[in-house]
Amino acid sequence: MSMSAFPGERPDRLEEECAVFGVFAPGEGEDVARMACFGLQALQHRGQESAGIAVGDGETVMVAKDLGLVTQVFDEASLAALDGFVAVGHARYSTSGAAASWEAAQPHISAIDEVLIALAHNGTLVNTNALRARLVGEGVQFRAGTDSEVAAKAIGRVTQETHHLRNGIRYAMEHLEGAYAMVLASPDSLYAFRDPNGIRPLCIGELPDGRGWAVSSETCGLDIVGAAYLRDVEPGEIVRFSREGMHSEQGVPAGRRASCIFEYVYFARPDSVIDGQSVYQARRNMGRILAQEAPVEADLVLGVPDSGVPSAMGFSQQSGIPYSDGIVKNRYVGRTFIEPTQAMRQLGIRLKLNPLPSVIRGQRLVVIDDSIVRGNTSKKLVEMLRQAGAAEVHLRIVSPEVLWPCFYGIDTDTRDQLIAANMTLDEMCSWIGADSLAFISLQGLRDALPDVRARGFCEACFSGEYPVSIPEPLTKKSFMTKRDFAEAYDNEASA
Repeated sequence: MSMSAFPGERPDRLEEECAVFGVFAPGEGEDVARMACFGLQALQHRGQESAGIAVGDGETVMVAKDLGLVTQVFDEASLAALDGFVAVGHARYSTSGAAASWEAAQPHISAIDEVLIALAHNGTLVNTNALRARLVGEGVQFRAGTDSEVAAKAIGRVTQETHHLRNGIRYAMEHLEGAYAMVLASPDSLYAFRDPNGIRPLCIGELPDGRGWAVSSETCGLDIVGAAYLRDVEPGEIVRFSREGMHSEQGVPAGRRASCIFEYVYFARPDSVIDGQSVYQARRNMGRILAQEAPVEADLVLGVPDSGVPSAMGFSQQSGIPYSDGIVKNRYVGRTFIEPTQAMRQLGIRLKLNPLPSVIRGQRLVVIDDSIVRGNTSKKLVEMLRQAGAAEVHLRIVSPEVLWPCFYGIDTDTRDQLIAANMTLDEMCSWIGADSLAFISLQGLRDALPDVRARGFCEACFSGEYPVSIPEPLTKKSFMTKRDFAEAYDNEASA
């Protein structure tokens, strides 16, 4: 089956939506805006379209945000203007609602009577339209068009009536459907809360000498501000940090645990720990298990930087095939506002990756990568390695085939754009141009995570089993493959 219709300009990766960070430090001389900035820099890999920080000083909440990377948005002057003792920060990669714009950048500021709150959200809600329509019918006005704004307005609606912010948060949690890990700043408190399935990660750390607390999408955000990891925010839990200390309550009953398993494969930084599991060690385990499941005769094992490198080391250790750094990554090429020319775009993968011919020439290679989504990058990678002199290229992937779209905060296409949903394994291998191709089994991926404290994962992109029901308008086209479209067209033509 031809894959010429697969778009070449879209990222050929599952892209995470956002990072959130929060800090509460009421002592004298604490620079919470700077701590939030450092936390966001540690989490920059989770979103590169916009960045923002909001700070509460006991009286009000101030926000600074803009399009760009954290270091492009914030400098000494902008951080100095954010004075207070509670802060929330956000780095965004848009997957729903408005595209990159100042209004869509977070934290989202909302007024509750005379009081301002700032909300930062990682994830995606699946019932945004229905909840927005209900709030509009009650007289609530919207500007940004994002699901994060819907959440903030839902919180404000009930807070106005009851005069208790936790009531507003609880009401929102009762009505929001989908994935969310949220941090919220009021003028004098920090709140953290998470969806009842715990799909997106969120953890709590304590600052040195009892100076306060930090909340982060990943533990690497805690590390950079010197906070000691305490625990994860539990599914359905609301945690409040104030001068009275840390207070926890259950906002909504916890549901079936469904933490995103792809955090371990690709999204999270390797130095993070998620739910008790070292991400780095998990990736080493994936490579080791894949070597057992899909052995191959070869001369060298290469990892596609960065996420494929620990897995390649594990594959090498298990198989006995030597590991080598044969692919160099340009870490200064990412999501950029400087558009390359068409000629540069045609270079594609070489903007980010470049092979080492002195290592590769004449060698039979096992190349370890984290995933194959649309297939374009894998195809170009194989071509590039052959041009560098590789005798054979055997692709080994440390996640199962991506067969289904994600609706919980990851940028995946409809099924017609997912190569594994439209081709057999042999067809994929032939189209990509590899000598062989193999994916880790779903059970093998689970086995690579022995230290996870709370078992239960969202594996919907592999299995099609969604922990939160998806409204039919979202699924009708999203679930169709290219073969489905072809069959529908043939049936309509014959009728």
